[in-house]
Amino acid sequence: MIQSFRSLTLALSAVAVALPGAVLAQEMKFAIEEIEGSVQDAYAQQFKELVESQSDMSVTVYPYGALGTSQDLTELTASGVLQCTNASPGHLGALVPEIQVFSVPYLLSDNNAVNKQVLTESEVIHETLAGKLQEKGLELMAMYPEGAQVWTTNKEIRKPEDFANFKMRVMTSPMLTAAYQAFGANPTPMPYSEVYGGLQLKMIDGQVNPIFAIEEMKFYEVQDYLIFAGQQQFTTTVVCSADWFSSLPEDQQQMLQQAFSQANDYIFEVQEQYNQERLAKIKEEKPNIKIIELTPEERAAFEERAQEVRKMYVDMAGEEGKQILENLEQEIKAAEEQVGGQTQG
Repeated sequence: MIQSFRSLTLALSAVAVALPGAVLAQEMKFAIEEIEGSVQDAYAQQFKELVESQSDMSVTVYPYGALGTSQDLTELTASGVLQCTNASPGHLGALVPEIQVFSVPYLLSDNNAVNKQVLTESEVIHETLAGKLQEKGLELMAMYPEGAQVWTTNKEIRKPEDFANFKMRVMTSPMLTAAYQAFGANPTPMPYSEVYGGLQLKMIDGQVNPIFAIEEMKFYEVQDYLIFAGQQQFTTTVVCSADWFSSLPEDQQQMLQQAFSQANDYIFEVQEQYNQERLAKIKEEKPNIKIIELTPEERAAFEERAQEVRKMYVDMAGEEGKQILENLEQEIKAAEEQVGGQTQG
């Protein structure tokens, strides 16, 4: 598998070098971190439709696993082998530590209208963090939520003490590891493709993802509980190769930016629809699955533990990271005052 991936990388690189004009101008390779039928796939397919209807550029969408792991996709995009990819902040943290601010629990609003405004208009995101990504060869094009993070577990979890000796699968991210340590669990990094087998073989006791992912990856088949703790929205970025994007004519850059913006508007409604439909499907497929929504008092205990993660982020990201966190919180508060932050999105 490793050898075949290296061969594919070399082949893609050879095409990019041999035919730079044709590849840059006419073909856009867009890799996603999820499988076909996912929220990211819906976004990418909508983007593809928009671009191909407005230009002679073609967009090829590669689902998860076709070109390697999430880390591979980011590296291939930064080097210009791929033109575009989804990249979750948990993975991007290896390149830009400050972007792990989105792994701080209970940061974003309960209202997705607020989150939409912040994720699409934030100066912290689209100027400060975008500038840091650009230094690493990545052009930030979009950021959007995919739904509330939900725990699937093999036992009832209502308080941090319930997480004792509990192996919770997380992405390979220092901040996510710190978050679940603070919650009382034993965080266990594991590739996305191995999670179902890990749950089935009891190598891990639970995992965390939006509902649509839990359904499409069939995690609910080997878990007994769905627990809504309200700790965070799962967010993803869309990044392009900075060198590739800057090499395009200005009119193509504007066309792509408009397509990304239109796809963003589209996906905010679609992700909500997907999560509602997939939850209904889980209930239908497994009527005995237990669904728990933590009470405000139960949630408060985890929010208190999350303060440790906030401190760790500041220690890791330094004074600049502290400013990013504080400025982002101010933007969220301002958006809540403008939009209203109490309605669940």
